[in-house]
Amino acid sequence: MKQERGSRVTLQQVADHAGVSRATASLIVRGSNLVAERTRKKVLESMKELGYVYDRVAANLRSRNSSTVGLIITEIGNPFFSELLVGVHQELDTKGYTVILGTTFESAEKQDQLLSKMLEYRVGGVIMSPVSGSSPAVIDRLKQWDIPVVLVTKEPANSNSDYVGIDNVLGGKLAVDYLIEKGHRRIAFLGGPSESSARMDRQRGYIRALQQAGLPFDDSLVVTSAATRQGGREALQQVLNQPNPPTAVFCYNDVVAFGVMLGLKEAGLMPGRDLAVVGYDNIEEAAMTSPALTTVMASPILVGTNAANLLHKRIMGNEDHVQRIILKPELVIRESCSM
Repeated sequence: MKQERGSRVTLQQVADHAGVSRATASLIVRGSNLVAERTRKKVLESMKELGYVYDRVAANLRSRNSSTVGLIITEIGNPFFSELLVGVHQELDTKGYTVILGTTFESAEKQDQLLSKMLEYRVGGVIMSPVSGSSPAVIDRLKQWDIPVVLVTKEPANSNSDYVGIDNVLGGKLAVDYLIEKGHRRIAFLGGPSESSARMDRQRGYIRALQQAGLPFDDSLVVTSAATRQGGREALQQVLNQPNPPTAVFCYNDVVAFGVMLGLKEAGLMPGRDLAVVGYDNIEEAAMTSPALTTVMASPILVGTNAANLLHKRIMGNEDHVQRIILKPELVIRESCSM
């Protein structure tokens, strides 16, 4: 089976022809001694038969400096990502990697610039929380250069990439179930960008809890915003000004919840007493607010640790199939719903 003139044989085609994983074929072309001799001969025969030419320029983007890993996040001001970074470092430092950090600030243009920079630095792999609304083409760009990528917190539709995150549908349902148990019937869902896959899933959990409790869904109680304190304040104003305002709010994340609580205090209202507030992430600051914030634990350190470990396995060629590691959320009950 010869390739048509003008088209380049890919390593995946070689792997398919030899009946091995792409990771195994990659180890062989890079001269690794971790593959059995029988498998090596089979892959080399497929390479010869197909006319495969090893693209060393592209491969060197990874192999020359494989101890460098890129981490791309959306918002450095969100403590969730600071804690995720701790988890990444805890895992990768022990394996001798250096981490290069980049922040997109939810800008697709900035994301493209950072990916280009990661290629220039010849990173061995990338851990990325993609900008909301990112297309699979963003991930394909890395794969074309044979650079492993592990997505965290958000995943574009049809990305077909390794992913580590929290069960956001369950997390949203846990939060709203608790508010319903507390007797609330008008519950708002505030904050987060509309195109965020994490936000969409948390809203699914919000709606599921309402449906199971026999409560109507009111879209006037669902407000998108920037995932910031200011975004939370602005979203709060939209629902407080309604003729029939909510008695409780479930927030996209803890930072949005902090903005909601600040907005309540500015309006002369007390979180927990006048309006129940639930956040999401359980960052360290959540236990230090007044009142302390009831929130969903999203385990950012554990997400970072799992993502780093999975990326290392990819770089070493030890994983064959796309993996999705989904952590279970837990509700952490504090005073913001019970005063």
